[in-house]
Amino acid sequence: MRKLGISIYPEKSEKKEMLEYIDKTSKLGFSRIFTCLLSVNKPKEEIMSEFKEINAFAKERGFEIILDVAPRVFSTLEISYSDLSFFKELFADGVRLDLGFTGSEEALMTFNPYDLKIELNMSNDTNYLDNIMDYKPNKYNLIGCHNFYPHRYCGLSLDYFNKCTKRFNDYGLETTAFITSQSKGSYGPWPTTDALPTLEMHRNLAAHVQLKHYVAMGTIDNFLVSNCYPTDEELGSLSKVNLSMLNLNISFADSVTDTERKIILNELHYNRGDISEYVVRSTQPRVKYRGTHFPVHNPQKIISKGDLVIESSEYGHYAGEVQVALKDMENSGRSNVVGRIAEDEIFLLDYIAPWQKFVFSE
Repeated sequence: MRKLGISIYPEKSEKKEMLEYIDKTSKLGFSRIFTCLLSVNKPKEEIMSEFKEINAFAKERGFEIILDVAPRVFSTLEISYSDLSFFKELFADGVRLDLGFTGSEEALMTFNPYDLKIELNMSNDTNYLDNIMDYKPNKYNLIGCHNFYPHRYCGLSLDYFNKCTKRFNDYGLETTAFITSQSKGSYGPWPTTDALPTLEMHRNLAAHVQLKHYVAMGTIDNFLVSNCYPTDEELGSLSKVNLSMLNLNISFADSVTDTERKIILNELHYNRGDISEYVVRSTQPRVKYRGTHFPVHNPQKIISKGDLVIESSEYGHYAGEVQVALKDMENSGRSNVVGRIAEDEIFLLDYIAPWQKFVFSE
């Protein structure tokens, strides 16, 4: 089951604000927390006291909690990779290794008696994961999470992201990546705060569009908002995204009929298996609505990429078929342009494969 999550930074946030954030997002269906020990510079006892209170509150609200650490943190806090009781006492469900060990240690850590998840840094296209797998870990306690990148132009390219992610997908391991809020004044664990995406192409995209992109790719299981604090509008839009299939936002043409609106919004659509390079074709509506009259309206001369079409009855047995334009093309005069995909989501059409399911939201 895919999960939405948040990030909190106790060393940079007020406790009251964090608890309110946790409570608010739990009510919106968020269920995972990323929190960071990398930049904490306090005595072990003080860290224990602070994190336990916050994490206990989050656990009561159903959150899974992963703590981000590095070998330096193990050394500073005098924690052994063979004894992870410190993290269990903090009510953590897992430990993210921002930097790893040699492979053998990670494999041994997956057999910890507390059943803590060991989360690996996914943003490196190396044989690191293969090396760990050679040491026969408990793969059910081994998961992965990408980095986020506060410096502009330093985020991962899509091709590189896909290569890194494939290594984890090939082993069937759970994967996670970050979404950045566009809220002004938001921050992460480091001084630079020019948004915190995993993918550089996401840096200026709306949060819900980033999430839809991950859903469309189908390679990531969990999605974490990286910076504090997103707006209520962003949180609401994220909570409404369908995590099981691509959900495209649309606007309707003024001339759309009630029947056409019903077809677009109430049906589960899927692309035909014998795909076209010009249109995504959802053909079941023409079967369900056979015999319904679809008058010609808004047959604009050029159908542009992202336009939403329902064929009129002038097209015979194609009447009622839903199409989404993948390229600009001429209209025969029989195709009704009933709406349009949101401009910032048009690129998601490239991810609709044969038999791919999708839905629309107004």
